[in-house]
Amino acid sequence: MIKDRVAGAPISWGVCEVPGWGHQMAPARVLAEMGALGLAATEFGPDGFLPAGAAERADLLAAHGLRPLGGFAPVVLHDPGRDPLPEVRRTLAGFGVERSKAAAPADRMTLVLAAVHGLDGYDERPALDAAGWAALLANLDRIAALAAESGVRAVLHPHVGTMVERSDEVQRVLDGSRVPLCLDTGHLLIGGVDPGELAARVPDRIAHVHLKDVDAGLAGDVQAGRIAYTDAVRKGVYRPLGGGDIDIAGIVGSLEGAGYDGWYVLEQDTILDREPEDGAGPAADVRACLDFLAGIPA
Repeated sequence: MIKDRVAGAPISWGVCEVPGWGHQMAPARVLAEMGALGLAATEFGPDGFLPAGAAERADLLAAHGLRPLGGFAPVVLHDPGRDPLPEVRRTLAGFGVERSKAAAPADRMTLVLAAVHGLDGYDERPALDAAGWAALLANLDRIAALAAESGVRAVLHPHVGTMVERSDEVQRVLDGSRVPLCLDTGHLLIGGVDPGELAARVPDRIAHVHLKDVDAGLAGDVQAGRIAYTDAVRKGVYRPLGGGDIDIAGIVGSLEGAGYDGWYVLEQDTILDREPEDGAGPAADVRACLDFLAGIPA
């Protein structure tokens, strides 16, 4: 059973670090709905969503029956003249280092890295040259080592509109670094990667999972440049599990069969234009995801 390893993420409630992303729901309501839905844990969300102090964060989450899981960290990794470690240290300070050091390996918090380009949003990205790739790969290993000193596991999240998006870029990370991956089923598909094939081929490199279902037609429009990524999100490219075109049940079964014991984070990125009605909007979508997972044979 994976029920005790299913977590939430504020982005499913429209809470995002991108300026102008959409209506931002308050932490009190988001956390209350996560707890009411029975989620076991949550990622932290963008800076400022939760208290900065690790103890305050943990206490707030515990009040809603949630465990702290770690979170998403967009960091520039490819610039040879820019050291990302000071920024990462500041992020780790909010993770609760002593708690993570004392935790069992499967319960340690996770730093979910995205190799961003340094501009706002995920609709465009610059090309990466050889020097940029060398810096990115070296920085991934440096950050993984730094996080491990604090008992935190660092993973790379291939993400639309970042420096690691496409199949060849994911493979370059696998070949050129030791960092494990966050298997985000939706971002991988939009980037042209088959998430099921990747999970089956390199299960030993999968250390964290973001579960999304995807409208393949809209994903194809993003790949072809017919629609911007943000507009596709607004149109509903991410669907509740079972409502799109990804074999989520097959991926979960493959990972479990390979011995995966990490978290499954429900993460249907959404953009809101207003505060949803009670029990509707994001809460209803996450409930549908939980119902779908409950129907997957153990």
